[in-house]
Amino acid sequence: MSAEIITALLVGSLAAGWVDAVVGGGGLILIPLILVLNPTMAPAQALATNKVAAIFGTSSAAITLARRVPSALNALKYAPLALIGSAGGALLAASVDKQIMRPVIIVLLLAVGLFTVARPSFGAVSGTQKTAKLSRNRLLGVLALVGAIGVYDGVFGPGTGLFLIMGFTMILGTDFIASAARAKIINVSTNIGALLTFTLQGEVLWLLGLALAVTNVAGAQIGARMVLGRGTGFVRVVLLVVVVVMAGKLALDQFGVTG
Repeated sequence: MSAEIITALLVGSLAAGWVDAVVGGGGLILIPLILVLNPTMAPAQALATNKVAAIFGTSSAAITLARRVPSALNALKYAPLALIGSAGGALLAASVDKQIMRPVIIVLLLAVGLFTVARPSFGAVSGTQKTAKLSRNRLLGVLALVGAIGVYDGVFGPGTGLFLIMGFTMILGTDFIASAARAKIINVSTNIGALLTFTLQGEVLWLLGLALAVTNVAGAQIGARMVLGRGTGFVRVVLLVVVVVMAGKLALDQFGVTG
């Protein structure tokens, strides 16, 4: 790779780390960039290499956010389920028709955006220190959310962090910051699960992935600190922007406007 390509990838990874730390969706920045700048690379290699960078960046953001929201560490108990789901999803990835999945995800993203706009108070209520024992229904809801998103991240992936934030906010009644902290912990596990499968399949470009991890961590730290400093209103705005961009990107892919 030329110095120009490496520089572009490092900057892209920085941006992806920032987006991932705030609401999730950084993969839609870094994965296409890797493929565009390396046209001979297989899509599975780009996905796998992105996971290497994302694990480090998301872990960094999770640590920073959990320091402010200690109760978020309760999400660690669900990490094994997320890891298993993601590993299984990665095994299924090659057999899933992305042409069918994209319209479904586009509809879900638009529903998330409309719901967020229609409910200005959603995600704004302070619940960052909620530690009460979960009711049976809420526990089942969290288990279903983590398991389903784990599989989804392994199979397809775009919007994993965003869907986790929305799900935790709905089920637990916490604000966006507390939900983001929990989402990062689960997202680390889904990334690890998928990466394990990709590693066994020999798809990981470790040197590139580790190089991208450096700037991904830098972006994640900037994003996490902005979340803590600017609050739920900032997360809401970025969430809506990411929903629009992500839905647009998937629509372009669906109709063949991009490669």
